[in-house]
Amino acid sequence: MKQEELQAIASQLKHPSGEKGIEMGNMMNETNINMTKHSILNLNISNENRILELGHGNAGHVEFLFEQAEKLKYCGLEMSELMFQEARQINRNFVSQKQAFFSLYDGNIIPFEDGLFDKIFTVNTIYFWQKPEELLSEIYRVLKPNGNFCLTFAEEDFMRKLPFTQFEFELYSTEKAQELIKKSDFKIVYTETQTEQVKSKTGELVERAFTTIVLEK
Repeated sequence: MKQEELQAIASQLKHPSGEKGIEMGNMMNETNINMTKHSILNLNISNENRILELGHGNAGHVEFLFEQAEKLKYCGLEMSELMFQEARQINRNFVSQKQAFFSLYDGNIIPFEDGLFDKIFTVNTIYFWQKPEELLSEIYRVLKPNGNFCLTFAEEDFMRKLPFTQFEFELYSTEKAQELIKKSDFKIVYTETQTEQVKSKTGELVERAFTTIVLEK
């Protein structure tokens, strides 16, 4: 693959747009579903929890989240206008019932008041955080005391093998992510790394190691 093509893939993964963006959203939902479910399950969701997700993509997983408990409220923030629209369309029933709310944001400032959410999670977005320390403190700010934040990402060793990650990606190992977290007020409750088989962009099965870090305010 040419450099321009690899750069285009990286750009779509960061910020899906146009016809290719819808394909990318579907593919990301499919390849990330295990990681996403792992993150959701580690939140230990209870009835009436208010949950925030950063970078939800097409949000094909929101139905699974609502199966975890009753009377939940879900808010999703996304930088991609296309994914915001797709997520609203896919989850239109939850939106019309005022259970799910989707908004656009700039990736830095979380447009909610302090201490609003019981649980927050994000999957495969950390590579694109423009100001990691500032975003972590924003997440901390909008979380309730004793609330949990789940951070899920694919390990640096795996990501480094993907040719497009040389563009626009900041890669993280568990250790590097933990170093970043130490600069925040969060406490690390639990860290787990799993390996799964996923289809690569070229269609072959590859082993992917991913990590979920559960944090508490």
